[in-house]
Amino acid sequence: MKDNAKKKKVAAIVTEYRYNSHAEVILGRLLGSFQYEPQIEVVSIYTDQVPKGDMSREEAKKHRIPICATIGEAIRAAHSEGPVDGVVIIGEHGDYPFNEKGMHMYPRRRFLEETIAALDELGLAVPIFSDKHLAYDFNDALWMYNGMKVRNIPFLGGSSIPHADPVPAFDPENLKTLSEILMISNGGLEAYGFHAMDIMQSLAERRTGGETGVRSVQLIDGVGGEVWAMMDRGEWPEELLLHALQAYPDLPNVIPRESEPEPALFIIEYKDGTKGYIIQFKRLTELWGYAYRYGENQVAAAVCDSDLDRPFKHFERLTQIIEAFIMTGEPPFPMERTLLSTGMICLAMESLYNRRKMDTPALEITYSPFESY
Repeated sequence: MKDNAKKKKVAAIVTEYRYNSHAEVILGRLLGSFQYEPQIEVVSIYTDQVPKGDMSREEAKKHRIPICATIGEAIRAAHSEGPVDGVVIIGEHGDYPFNEKGMHMYPRRRFLEETIAALDELGLAVPIFSDKHLAYDFNDALWMYNGMKVRNIPFLGGSSIPHADPVPAFDPENLKTLSEILMISNGGLEAYGFHAMDIMQSLAERRTGGETGVRSVQLIDGVGGEVWAMMDRGEWPEELLLHALQAYPDLPNVIPRESEPEPALFIIEYKDGTKGYIIQFKRLTELWGYAYRYGENQVAAAVCDSDLDRPFKHFERLTQIIEAFIMTGEPPFPMERTLLSTGMICLAMESLYNRRKMDTPALEITYSPFESY
């Protein structure tokens, strides 16, 4: 094992650390679980909740890492001869309420706010990773983005699934002329819909000229078969759905209308005319996949190669990306991607709550992807 003295030191700020939580599959790897060899050193841990089945106390004791009473204490890490070199925030899972729009009120803004306050006291701007979307409230997300941007804090966030390999592989040059994309998703509208949003944005941002933002967002819950009726009316592309299903080895002959009478549908209209659709099933599949139109009406499709059971190897890849980011201070993609994906899921849930399409001038977010990613 490498000398810990040479490793970057990080504070881990989590909602809860229990079996199969995001804290276990990310922070657990940074502590050497899953036969993972960490390249950075966790020197302090803050847990917001301690549920039944908590693993944090046992793991902290085993690795001689203090559980800190406050986020500021974890950042200062006085016991480790100086402050941390990076922060890993995992605000996912735990006993938190839902708001009236059906969004899980995880304390991600509070976690970041207290982290930034401690860094300001120390005069530091170290890399920060924050799992999944920035916040359940887009105003909070904007505050978080602006707070880090003005301080030149390197940031990495988002879903683990965009880092999974597409199967079959395709030429990324196709994405330069992408004009329409349909995602197949599953599970809860906010938590799993965000994964689909983030995958979609990781592809859509590759269009020639980069990202110019989103004009409108709509979410239809599909009750009474409305999503299939919309398909019959030509309001979303059946052709792309059929192509996407062909990429799944166990779904080509499935008739989704029969097995999933009430899927939900997200509709994204980009400012440049690109169209995005996410059909959210409840049980058809647990894997994310997609089909997209490019060039002269050509279509390609793929499934994200994310495994469904332990050890969840897509989280191993994400952990490696987090470590590289902490060690170099260089994120693999612009933080604007996470801001835009966050805005899309927040305003989609608002669309469902208001039962109408939402015009989204706040999402006219422009950026270009990094060439190296």
